[in-house]
Amino acid sequence: MTTVQATVSGLLRAGNLHARLDAIKRAKGAPPWSEKIVVNEQIVGTLICQPPGHPNDRHYHLVDEWWFVVEGEIDWEIEGQPEPVRARAGDFVFAPGNHFHHIRPKGESPTIRLAITPPGELHRHERAPGTGPYDR
Repeated sequence: MTTVQATVSGLLRAGNLHARLDAIKRAKGAPPWSEKIVVNEQIVGTLICQPPGHPNDRHYHLVDEWWFVVEGEIDWEIEGQPEPVRARAGDFVFAPGNHFHHIRPKGESPTIRLAITPPGELHRHERAPGTGPYDR
């Protein structure tokens, strides 16, 4: 029996060192969509486009995650913060590892954010009691 392993590659790589946001938007069409921009052994950069009000799940990662808001308005509810982080185009947002966060696209137009994570880092939806940053 032969096992086939899928390899995910990003838009940018040897042989394709440049991309334009407007070209990606034209190719992807109406939101929601996502595009892996860079994928290697150290980092994954994913461009994510969503319309206002698009649902996202509340989750956490074992490691830090951060974003750059390219277009639009996005609110982040981050565990331990009394108020949501209200980010707009040009802002950076950081969620520490092991902190639940919930992303809420806002405004009147689609939002685009660049998410930066290590490879293989998944969304985790449940955490064992006593293992969170505020219940130790």
